[in-house]
Amino acid sequence: MIFSIQNMFSQEVINFSSARQTKNWSIVNDDVMGGVSTSKFYYDDNKAVFEGEISLKNNGGFASVRCNIKKVKVSPNHTINLLVDGDGKEYQIRIKKNKNDYFSYVHNFKTNGKNELITIQLSEFYPSFRGRKINKENYNHSQIEQISILFGNKVEEKFKLKIEKIFFNN
Repeated sequence: MIFSIQNMFSQEVINFSSARQTKNWSIVNDDVMGGVSTSKFYYDDNKAVFEGEISLKNNGGFASVRCNIKKVKVSPNHTINLLVDGDGKEYQIRIKKNKNDYFSYVHNFKTNGKNELITIQLSEFYPSFRGRKINKENYNHSQIEQISILFGNKVEEKFKLKIEKIFFNN
């Protein structure tokens, strides 16, 4: 959902200033393929919180949360920006040009354990399906209809990422 326009150079996509912005997000963990990792996504103090615990049992090892959004017009030169408060661990942001595409465009980002702004150029996102890079060019499209955040570092561990805002710049 597009909630507001910040200025002519920035489209605010998701601002977690109220609990209702977390309602359209869905959790997709490794249990879809037999794993037992757990996670939750909830609102707390003007931020969405994505937290859980990764298990490697039953070939598991990831947790994710995703949201279908109203089509956002972008270009490969745009950046996606995440205002987050992380735990010092590495996460992955995923985008889909069309929400029904079988693959995503992905990019990893490491948090520093403090409140920070993560900025990634869309052309740096590479195509991936089930954790493997596929033979397509990097993101080179004019729209986005889905955003996901995934955690899975092949380690059994807890994680916690607080997200204040996700937006695009040109």
